[in-house]
Amino acid sequence: MKRSRLNLFKATSMSISVLGIIMILGTIAVFVYIGVYSIGNTINSDVGSGTAYDQLAVLKSDYNTLNGQYSSLKTNVDSTSNSNIKTAYINAQLELVKAKAAIDDVDSALASGKSKEEVQKRINAAQTQLNVAKTSLSNVRGMM
Repeated sequence: MKRSRLNLFKATSMSISVLGIIMILGTIAVFVYIGVYSIGNTINSDVGSGTAYDQLAVLKSDYNTLNGQYSSLKTNVDSTSNSNIKTAYINAQLELVKAKAAIDDVDSALASGKSKEEVQKRINAAQTQLNVAKTSLSNVRGMM
């Protein structure tokens, strides 16, 4: 009788040890999976934001070009006596200021780590505003 109790104790003890090792390995596997998953998400978001930074650079370049065109047109507008042209130029400059604010908004979204969808929405808004500013500039040139 004592022998069977001893064998039962050995079998139970061995089973508990094996289950403990399996649970420890399972826990380690879960932590490794969570770590790899979070690193993968970070890499994906960095790649996604890389294209957003490229688009932001294009927007800033377009803005700088457009700002230069506005500056060169300003001397012609100042020399004219037509108040309609001056008013149209001021309105066009306001559209340029709105475009700059939209570009700054994109930059802010990227710096604060907003979601890819939010950043893309702001990029689209900035591009639209730049197009409005280009159209306004063309209208002023057409009036001259």
